[in-house]
Amino acid sequence: MDFPQLEPDGKLPDRNQPTPRKLAMKKLFKGILDFQSEDFEAHRELFKDLKSSQNPHTLFIGCCDSRVVPTLITKTNPGDLYVVRNVANIVPPYHLRDHFIGSVSAIEYAVMGLKVESIVICGHSNCGGCYALNESPESLKYMPNLLNWLDIIREVPERVSQLMKGDSAAEREWITEEVNILVQMENILSYPYVRERVESGSLKVMGWYYIIETGEIYNFNDDTGHFELVE
Repeated sequence: MDFPQLEPDGKLPDRNQPTPRKLAMKKLFKGILDFQSEDFEAHRELFKDLKSSQNPHTLFIGCCDSRVVPTLITKTNPGDLYVVRNVANIVPPYHLRDHFIGSVSAIEYAVMGLKVESIVICGHSNCGGCYALNESPESLKYMPNLLNWLDIIREVPERVSQLMKGDSAAEREWITEEVNILVQMENILSYPYVRERVESGSLKVMGWYYIIETGEIYNFNDDTGHFELVE
């Protein structure tokens, strides 16, 4: 039998007082109802068209960070983006495809099945996954699966060190996040069916760096070799 936990003052908890969990659930359920009465109604015809098929124009590979919302920052509608999200917006290189089949199968379906026209790899500021790259593996020993995932991009810190002009944590953070995007752009081109379509001109790969606190997005310019503000 479970007994109620006492409050710090020794009193029994007030069962009528909403708990954080109950408040969170209430907010989610209200969100469902608001969506149905507002957003869905505003796009009723669109959802009707999407009933039996999808035709997204872009594969968006982003971080699963709760502050990064692909459809919000691109102002796109349902059906526009095919989204793959994981810690640190990682694209496993093709030779590791059998070990990370979840992300790889989604990429394969987007490119080969849905025939998307663009691939966006979107990193962001204050990325926890990138931050962890500069920490000791010992600090992540209680999250072995995350540690195994980040091993895919263990080359990033060394490349960052070669680009550092100072020694500040802030500089290391944003360079790490940008270099990580470039590594994923390289990794996606290791997929034969991606490279073939890029070389034929039927597929474009882009790297974006999203700044959470300003809403700015920087696009990597292949010609200049720099991330440039989208404006």
